[in-house]
Amino acid sequence: MTGSSGQSGQSPAPALLRDVSPLSARYPVWFCDIWGVVHDGVKASPQACHALMRHRENGGVVVLITNSPRPTPALIEQLDGLKVPRAAWDAIVTSGDVTRDVIRQGAGGKVFHLGPEKDAHLRDGLPVRFTGADEAATVLCSGLYDDQTEQPEQYREMLRALAARGLDMVCANPDVKVRHGGRVIPCAGALAAIYEEEGGDVIMAGKPYAPIYEACLEKAREAAGRDVKKDEILAIGDGIATDIPGARNFGIAALYIATGIHHEELLEHGLTAIIGRIYTTAPGVKLAGVMESLVWKDESQ
Repeated sequence: MTGSSGQSGQSPAPALLRDVSPLSARYPVWFCDIWGVVHDGVKASPQACHALMRHRENGGVVVLITNSPRPTPALIEQLDGLKVPRAAWDAIVTSGDVTRDVIRQGAGGKVFHLGPEKDAHLRDGLPVRFTGADEAATVLCSGLYDDQTEQPEQYREMLRALAARGLDMVCANPDVKVRHGGRVIPCAGALAAIYEEEGGDVIMAGKPYAPIYEACLEKAREAAGRDVKKDEILAIGDGIATDIPGARNFGIAALYIATGIHHEELLEHGLTAIIGRIYTTAPGVKLAGVMESLVWKDESQ
């Protein structure tokens, strides 16, 4: 992968970094995406986990930020199963956590959960009644029932009928797609997009929207034991539509990981095209650099 020249009318092209360690002192607080950076849904990245642990050993704070619809306790179980060391992070904020807060605000209502049973933890203990689609006043969408075999378009008729009734949808995962091992699979954000096409209103709980970043900032302050300013924070992620605009909108710097969800696009069009898309999607983003993957090089390496 090669570097690029500056983008016309945009900020100077960011450096292609081989080592994240120089950014550790400059940005003592990292908001790090999980899926696509720390793991690919099948296995953890040893290099990324090492980088996060080294940042913490260097006095830094790591808050994992994810559009996973799972609440934090269930996500920790998943990370443990994928062998992500607990020493790699200080705190976690999930889209599922924020979603639960949104649903909780509508206490007493009837909610239809559109999503797989593996996301059942999302419903635990909420002061609402979960019902079938016919009775519901709100839709909680966490994904397709089977993201391995189904496609979002198969849900259009159902979504059209729900939208016609004027039901709000709370989307627990704004991601449209994600890499799962060697495959790319659809996420709840793809269903939310169809819902909006059919005239429905969607409340997005995760990245790139502000509530999840505010929650991360609170967690970072707790972990650091002090106030944390936005110019101390680095958002690390692979999502051009989520991680990069989210960082820009929240006023923090971003480090783009190029071999995540857009890997095929990178191979086909090259880094220059990817960086162009970043600046087109999020004009004015403070891009601290681009890396193929998150790597911390020790002196002996």
